[in-house]
Amino acid sequence: MTEPRSGRTADGEHAFAGFALPGRPGSDEFWAAVRTPVSVPSDDGGWRTLFLRRGSEALIDFESWSQPIPLHRWAATDCWYAEVRMPARLRVTYRFIVSGAACADPFNPAGAGGDRSIATTPDAPAQPHWPVVGADDVTPLPRTRLRWASERLGGRRTVRVHPVGGGGPVVLLLDGDDWLYLHPAMTAFDSAVACGDMPPVTLVFLPAKDRQAEFGCRPELWEAVRDELLPLVAESGEPADPGRLVVAGQSLGGLSALYAALEFPDLVSRVACQSPSFWWAPGAGDRPDPLGGPAGGAVAARLRLGPDLSGLRCAFDVGEHETRMLPHCELTEALTEQAGATVRVSRSASDHDRAGWRHALLRDVAWALG
Repeated sequence: MTEPRSGRTADGEHAFAGFALPGRPGSDEFWAAVRTPVSVPSDDGGWRTLFLRRGSEALIDFESWSQPIPLHRWAATDCWYAEVRMPARLRVTYRFIVSGAACADPFNPAGAGGDRSIATTPDAPAQPHWPVVGADDVTPLPRTRLRWASERLGGRRTVRVHPVGGGGPVVLLLDGDDWLYLHPAMTAFDSAVACGDMPPVTLVFLPAKDRQAEFGCRPELWEAVRDELLPLVAESGEPADPGRLVVAGQSLGGLSALYAALEFPDLVSRVACQSPSFWWAPGAGDRPDPLGGPAGGAVAARLRLGPDLSGLRCAFDVGEHETRMLPHCELTEALTEQAGATVRVSRSASDHDRAGWRHALLRDVAWALG
């Protein structure tokens, strides 16, 4: 997957010449021109992608797609590099690990929070409405902040609420802090509504305190949302219509979203889930291979009991590079449709990575609203 180069090609040119970087590696001219990562076509239909770092030894730590890849030093310079073979259509989050600490790529303008960056192959589809946000940029936050002390879940958490385009149906974003601080969902939804790509909505950013406990097909979370959180949103003074609730979740959050539609149909009838963890079953997370159990896990077993899902609109999306997730998702998608739900199925140019789910989040929330 990574292909270190010796330093110079046979004709005497440095090996970075193919990436259109001028000057001798490590020179001031070279560093002034660097914007990475840079991709060029490879013989296998994918891409050769160059990552560079100035200073010291480091690892490239990818969100999910690859094992960490070491950078190699260019001769006796301050230039450290890795040439990474990437497949076609990939968007992936990464960070540099330097002396045990994580940091963003200073040569990449596309960040995801303070210590992550986003690499995108040239053939990956665009993600309209999502701005390029640098690692040092501060993303805007909703002005309405609710302090939720939940009796059912225990503890306190801060829930932020943002009416988009004047507000409307409630869109409950699970793992809400990720969509506030890593990826600017507030700005993206504002843009989508302003452009007419979705109707006005009211975003509710719900943070998780214990993802394994709260999202693992347990009723307490959804009882608390129904009996505690939504009344709190109604009392906030922000325009919001909980009667047209859309639940959007990823990974374990996607699992929990469909579980809510199965067990709380009067509450949840519109779902948008990306890379849902349909491998999950009680105790699966403790196994050496959590994804090695029966396809579809606990949710597929529940769907086989024949629930009536004729009132459900459910959008499924999973990364096309998530090869081990696909059997779990494909079976659950089919069973959900067989149970009568109106289903949309798509695949994103990613692995198990929030950077790849962003477009699906906007598109599928709009579709779920019908």
